[in-house]
Amino acid sequence: MTSQVNRLNIGAETEQVEFKKSTGELKEGVISIASILNKHESGDLYFGIKNNGDVIGQEISDSTLRDVSQAIRMNIKPALYPMIEKQIYAGLDVVHVKFEGKRRPYTAYNIPRIRIADEDTVMDQELYREMMNERENRTDSWETKSSKYHISDIDIEVFSDYLQKAKEAGRISFRSTDPEAVMAKLELADGDTLLNAGAALFVDCGINELQMAKFASDERLTFTDIKRYTGLIFDLADKAVQYVTDAMDWRVEFDGSLERKEYPEIPVSAVREAVINAFGHRIIESMQAVEIAIYRSYIDIYSPGNFPDHVSPEQFIEEERKPIRRNPLITRTLYYSKDMEAFATGLKRINDTCTEAGVKVEFLRDEYGFTVRFYRHCGEGWNIAHQYHHTDLHLGEEKGEENRRNVVLELIKENPKISMANISEQTGLTKRQVERTILTLKSDGIIFRDGPDKGGMWIVNKE
Repeated sequence: MTSQVNRLNIGAETEQVEFKKSTGELKEGVISIASILNKHESGDLYFGIKNNGDVIGQEISDSTLRDVSQAIRMNIKPALYPMIEKQIYAGLDVVHVKFEGKRRPYTAYNIPRIRIADEDTVMDQELYREMMNERENRTDSWETKSSKYHISDIDIEVFSDYLQKAKEAGRISFRSTDPEAVMAKLELADGDTLLNAGAALFVDCGINELQMAKFASDERLTFTDIKRYTGLIFDLADKAVQYVTDAMDWRVEFDGSLERKEYPEIPVSAVREAVINAFGHRIIESMQAVEIAIYRSYIDIYSPGNFPDHVSPEQFIEEERKPIRRNPLITRTLYYSKDMEAFATGLKRINDTCTEAGVKVEFLRDEYGFTVRFYRHCGEGWNIAHQYHHTDLHLGEEKGEENRRNVVLELIKENPKISMANISEQTGLTKRQVERTILTLKSDGIIFRDGPDKGGMWIVNKE
């Protein structure tokens, strides 16, 4: 007598539902997600179910859901943030991926496909171009959609402060201070209903999220502090800048005056620029937090939302380029109050400010986010000058002169545009000592100046 196993069956595959026997078919599953999005903009994918709908289950470890998430984020463009969870059917574990996206065309492993019945077919070039044109010319962005909030939900104190700053900056000329009239002028409301952009800026709600942490080393292993907040962009930006400011080392110098002078290891203005850009340019509808991570050697400011594929951060630093604004209503509103300066210049200002201060900064992009990394003076990111500060630089004349030459040369190699004032600030040497050291390096043919004192740069003789 033959026994038969009765399996739970949850139905057939459709154009919006895909079954895979296990995450061993993860790549095929990722392809199906992109194909379904290009046809229907939403769908469901299950691992642990046969293509006829029979539930067979699969083993789900701690890393299974993470592996699925990483495969989707790394291989689908534009970035996607699906819901991924374990579900149980008749005692069997199944991975369920629920996804939605309106930024088609999507590619999986760099190939655009589209769903036809229950198959994933490579998209023809004409349809791909049509979808690209549609995406680039869309006006129904997340920003412009109506939120569940109203004019009465606005934080009046924050709103009044903003309006005052914008008028003092001369970027708002109308006289009205009535919230409904102002929000209409700023195109942030439809009657009494706030658009999503208006709510993100002026309502204390869960649209914006900030996560901040300090780590004991340069790895995300042991954290010594962690904080998470939701609220208005203006308040969260202030919290983020204060968190970084408090975590930084500050050098104190006395020059004989009544007031001491304090110098941060990273320019606070550059930190604020990076923070406000992180909030202004992120993919808000992804519901991912802006992250501040304090490591021993550097500080990361992360914004969810990949950098545009066809340009690089360096192009915005070295060239004059038109802005690419993911959230034009929000960034324009921040511009009016001077919280965000002229469009497409944020990265250049960060880079120039850090260069002037002798601070190393990097702009890191990946498939699903953008990070501004400031290297710290207190860790390995500190330039070599710190190793000698108040010690070897001030030994006997012969030894001290040798070390001063080495330190100044290393600073010039790190930052060819560094000024004598910055060298003095970072090393503790007097202006006269710096000038004398520079003169000996030039006399010995080790360095020479290219261009004027202001705007030029140092060249190190490689021979």
